[in-house]
Amino acid sequence: MNVRRQHISGAAIAAVTALGLGTLSACSGASAAGNTDKFDVVASFYPMAYLAEQIGGDHVHVTSLTEPGQEPHDLEISAQQTAQLQESDAVLYLKNLQPSVDDAVAQSEVKTKIDAASLTTLEKHGNEVGGHAAEHDDHDNEELAGLDPHIWLDPVRYAQVAEGVGKAFEKADPDHAADYKKNTAALVKKLDGLNTQFENGLKNTKTKVFITTHAAFGYLAERYGLTEEAINGLDPESEPSAARVKDLEKMAKADGVTTVFYETLVSDKTAKTIASDANLKTDVLDPIEGITAKSKGDDYFQVMESNLKALQRALGAK
Repeated sequence: MNVRRQHISGAAIAAVTALGLGTLSACSGASAAGNTDKFDVVASFYPMAYLAEQIGGDHVHVTSLTEPGQEPHDLEISAQQTAQLQESDAVLYLKNLQPSVDDAVAQSEVKTKIDAASLTTLEKHGNEVGGHAAEHDDHDNEELAGLDPHIWLDPVRYAQVAEGVGKAFEKADPDHAADYKKNTAALVKKLDGLNTQFENGLKNTKTKVFITTHAAFGYLAERYGLTEEAINGLDPESEPSAARVKDLEKMAKADGVTTVFYETLVSDKTAKTIASDANLKTDVLDPIEGITAKSKGDDYFQVMESNLKALQRALGAK
């Protein structure tokens, strides 16, 4: 999103995250994104690449513009990646998360452009998010700036995106439409199961409030009746004001908060400082923007299940 600082330039050529599932053998590393005998898909970052792999199966050749371990918001597309994008059959991205990707997609002649943000609803989220399940379908006619892009952390919204991606694949590659339909249905069923796990796992907790370094978990909080208090709002690299830190410490005491969550791709310094000052614990809540050696799991579902366990510990699930 536009609030992110774009400080990494000349990103290395496209590489796909190690997703750890047998069906992901269609994934490529540094090989060209286009001109294979498969349906060539360029994905902007891990959650999009994961959808493409799960839905496409053996019929797709997927490359990711964001390397494993790279903060996706910092991506600056290289000339070689731009060329690969031009040669692909489809691009799957999330508008307004990575400005350089948005620009490259807009200028490319890729026949099938799939914007995940257009396949579900987006909302505006600030430092405090959640406590209700309001849905505001305001992305169709308004500028996306200021809307929270972290839709993949809500299994229900992610399933909606999966369904849209499946239909786009069916239309673009009709020879394999039946398999895309079947794979999409299997993925949506699995996401429905994950939603049920979260619903049941977070139903009875001592507190409904959790603190994170940045507001990546607003949709998840809303879905399961929680309240996320973010130290840095939507930008994980900004520094919180002294007043904000003081407010968080007061709120933690009042609401029985035990834990300050940090994430894998951003420094834990601020989280640990606040936790130390307020006598709180720290733990990882992974926004799953990329799978790395630090991730507690090898794919989306494993990391989401680790997130659920971390939330249950922090919130005092019964």
